[in-house]
Amino acid sequence: MSLDLKAWMQAHLERVESALSTGMVAQSPAALGQAMRYAVLDGGKRLRPLLVLATAEAVGDDVSSPAALNAACAIELIHAYSLVHDDMPCMDNDVLRRGKPTVHVQFGQAQALLAGDALQTLAFEFLTPLDGRVLAAVQAACVALLARASGYQGMAGGQAIDLASVGQRLSEDELRQMHRLKTGALLLCSVQMGAACVPGVSDSVQAALCRFGEALGLAFQVVDDVLDVTADSATLGKTAGKDEAADKPTYVALMGLEGAKAFADALAAQATQALTDTGLPEVRLAALRALTAMVVERNN
Repeated sequence: MSLDLKAWMQAHLERVESALSTGMVAQSPAALGQAMRYAVLDGGKRLRPLLVLATAEAVGDDVSSPAALNAACAIELIHAYSLVHDDMPCMDNDVLRRGKPTVHVQFGQAQALLAGDALQTLAFEFLTPLDGRVLAAVQAACVALLARASGYQGMAGGQAIDLASVGQRLSEDELRQMHRLKTGALLLCSVQMGAACVPGVSDSVQAALCRFGEALGLAFQVVDDVLDVTADSATLGKTAGKDEAADKPTYVALMGLEGAKAFADALAAQATQALTDTGLPEVRLAALRALTAMVVERNN
């Protein structure tokens, strides 16, 4: 029986949204919590938390376990903080995100900077609850994975390459490395943390899941590059055409539009093959397969 992805997503996203909302108190010093909530709640695809939860289920997690939910919230907070900072004038200087004004436009640059900082640290609070319901070893593994994926070896490093590459023509290997860090690292981390929430997952299964996460992460970025050219701002919820306008290296610029589309399809095929290579029961892989199709077929 095929998975009803919409129903599956709704059930899981309700848990994620509730946990995120509870974890960010609006009545914080100088209205900082309001800016944090604005940046995180009521918007976004939530792909990263969904990947955490789908991977945890695939390797045998009990859906009522708090470890995967905490990890799902943590990675969404890191993603949200990165968007707040990336949109600021010193970075991409964007005014639209998730269909509404960016945080620095709404709250000012200083408050946006602080909101991003606070979201980053809150992510690690989610990973290290004090109630004893998450094993210390699981907490440590997830903290290490998320720290590496979001730091200079991952997302931040990729953003640095991106900023330094404006106006340059990168080779395919250079472009792949930039996006492996900037976008792919957090998507891979989502899969890795989902597996880390369930102790005892074999090395072979973890290796196959890593191949899945790497292929999916790159496919996501290739589709992003395509949509920046083919979709409008209203559909995207962010400014369309900004990569070309800023003279940034993209897969469309490197391969052409049809070449980039074909590359995204090839990466999706690699991701689905990696799922098969895990040897896990197909019924438990259904959500990951459906999310892979969603990534490639999305219009925003």
